[in-house]
Amino acid sequence: MKVPKQVNRHCPRCNKHTLHKVTQSKSRGRNQSHPLSIGSKVRVRLRGERRGSGNLGKYSKPPKPKMTGKKLSKKTDFRYQCTECKKMSVQKGGLRAKKVEFV
Repeated sequence: MKVPKQVNRHCPRCNKHTLHKVTQSKSRGRNQSHPLSIGSKVRVRLRGERRGSGNLGKYSKPPKPKMTGKKLSKKTDFRYQCTECKKMSVQKGGLRAKKVEFV
């Protein structure tokens, strides 16, 4: 996927269309995952903290078959910086691409 280094788009701070510099954000590592995600709660429960008595809801049932395999591409995460006010804005929703190249 080829992306231009600079693109003309609306700046929410200037409230007009200005030239924006496009950069790609680094992907976050596994140690920076969300602390309240279901996996984190399960790990806390398995560690023995906050363990109650009785049925553990869906954890007491046998696991459902899950889709296996890894996705082949990551979603793009572009940051747009206004050249006038230097305000950074984030891309709303990413597209899947194996390789991103700035031209």
